[in-house]
Amino acid sequence: MVKRTSLPLALSCVLLATLDAQAENCRLSLSPPRIDYGAIRRDAVVENAAVVLATRTFNLSVLCVEPAVMALRFVAAPADGQGFRFGREGRFRLRLKHAQVDGRAVGWVSAQAPDESARGQLLPGQALVARAAGLPVAGRRLTAQVDLDTELPFEALMVRGEANLEGLGSFELISQAVPPSQ
Repeated sequence: MVKRTSLPLALSCVLLATLDAQAENCRLSLSPPRIDYGAIRRDAVVENAAVVLATRTFNLSVLCVEPAVMALRFVAAPADGQGFRFGREGRFRLRLKHAQVDGRAVGWVSAQAPDESARGQLLPGQALVARAAGLPVAGRRLTAQVDLDTELPFEALMVRGEANLEGLGSFELISQAVPPSQ
């Protein structure tokens, strides 16, 4: 491993998360709504196959007028089946943790494979459904911590000046209100 110390160029990395709540009954919000890695200097990074940026954490909340089954997806350009595109060559991953619906702890299952635990990882093209005791959970308030992990190939830092890398996407609530009889 060689640590480069003679390259004074900087790289700025920014991740934006835009919001798009699909259920008109509910409002989805992120805090903070934007994650900024700031400037990353090549001389501060050990040359390696990948540069792993520090995990960033933010809070997601959904507030509904009427109870709704809580199901989420993240829509962004896929990097591969396990993450979303960050810049041209990097990727980021999102994981939901410490989720609660109306104060009750819930787990996550894939809407596409409801018999398998998703461990909270949001994957391209997939939705997660909040579950407890093996059943989908309906409620008015969902809160969760979202961990963001980002990695870039070292070559992405080989720029002549400052460059911005972005990962853009939106969370979508894809649930419908639960009929009053339930």
